Amino acid sequence: MSKSIISEGKTRQEAIDKGLKELKASKDMVTIKDVADEGKRSFYSILAPRVVKVELTIKEGVSKKEDRPEKKTEKKERRPFNENMEEIEAAEIAIKTFLGKFLKEDVSYEVGINEFKIEVVLSGENINYLIGYRGETINNLQVLLGAIANKGASSKIRLFLDVGGYKEKREKTLEDLAEKIAKTVMRTGKSITLEPMTAYERKIIHSKLQENNKIATFSKGEEPYRKIVVGLNK
Repeated sequence: MSKSIISEGKTRQEAIDKGLKELKASKDMVTIKDVADEGKRSFYSILAPRVVKVELTIKEGVSKKEDRPEKKTEKKERRPFNENMEEIEAAEIAIKTFLGKFLKEDVSYEVGINEFKIEVVLSGENINYLIGYRGETINNLQVLLGAIANKGASSKIRLFLDVGGYKEKREKTLEDLAEKIAKTVMRTGKSITLEPMTAYERKIIHSKLQENNKIATFSKGEEPYRKIVVGLNK
């Protein structure tokens, strides 16, 4: 008979994650069923924190992780970044053309090539709208410019975008946050999950905390809601 458990959490995903951890299983190894709270709710229970319940059942014929032989996985080769100067220079021209049509007259831009990487810097007064809430707009603009740069390219062209010095300020803010979180984790002994961040921002946190051998970090979740978990290095 397949093993089943009921798992609880503040959210459905949290309940699933707890259940998978208890079963020592991956998501593809189980069936997941939402469990409704059949009890009659009182006024006070409505005010209580929301609890989500799910039932996880190991699929028939599937063994748990600890029972399965380890598989040797081949490391995927990272595709090298583009170092074809003709393609990079063509991408530079395409980006300049786009920015010339896209930006308002009060926004100036500089586009250059540095060690096979295209660097774009936007400046001007009142350009916070190009940064957006928590960098949402600048991140979307980076994706757009990256798509323009890589259209027709034989391999990935690297691109760096900054608006009014935002990237430097954001990096300092995240490094300060990382240090603050690390101190809290060491003091309490409890792991802390940060809010969702972009891959660029997560890299800053990971890199900063690599300096602390008492702290371990890992990412969980799916994009664009991927988060960093900071805990003690056991």
